[in-house]
Amino acid sequence: MKDSPAPKGPSFAFEDAARARGALRIAGVDEVGRGPLAGPVTAAAVVLDIRAVPEGLNDSKKLGRARRERLSEELHRCAEVSIAHASVEEIDSLNILRASHLAMQRALQGLSRLPCHALIDGHMLPRNLCCPGEPAVRGDARSLSIAAASIVAKVARDRIMVELAQHYPGYGWDTNAGYGTKAHHAGLRDLGVTPHHRRSFKPIHNILWQEDLPSL
Repeated sequence: MKDSPAPKGPSFAFEDAARARGALRIAGVDEVGRGPLAGPVTAAAVVLDIRAVPEGLNDSKKLGRARRERLSEELHRCAEVSIAHASVEEIDSLNILRASHLAMQRALQGLSRLPCHALIDGHMLPRNLCCPGEPAVRGDARSLSIAAASIVAKVARDRIMVELAQHYPGYGWDTNAGYGTKAHHAGLRDLGVTPHHRRSFKPIHNILWQEDLPSL
């Protein structure tokens, strides 16, 4: 007898297992923005109502912008959502991993009450997590709660970068969200480094190091 095919897309398998262990209130947590050269890292914690789960939840990277926006609005209506950030200064002082975990902690603490169990996207838990938790590798593609968090976080951070692009035109942040695209590197070459660039990231560090070299 052949094995049943693995389910496509995220499911409630992680959540159901946690409920079987006694968890009553479960939050999915994900972050977005670890790779960009500019802007904050953003995390979201989402507690889904299993009676009102929006259709089409998936890893935010697999969804188009319009669909993400629609699902984010729906999640804000039918689920409990908390969004938090770690600043560029915190990224530079802590490193991007620790800053991402800080944003996750803040998102969990922003819920009306802490969950019984947190499903954290990735292979490790933040230090001193404020509630019991479980890491889930590729969780945004496997857990509906984490997928929901990935969508909310992505939409929130994209909106921040669109706003920043109005104040710092020329880097393409409204379309590249701060990632190191050709347009972004061209902006760095022509306009220089802004206060919203991550100075600990190698491309930005190298630009600033070259600017500090004495003239011959």
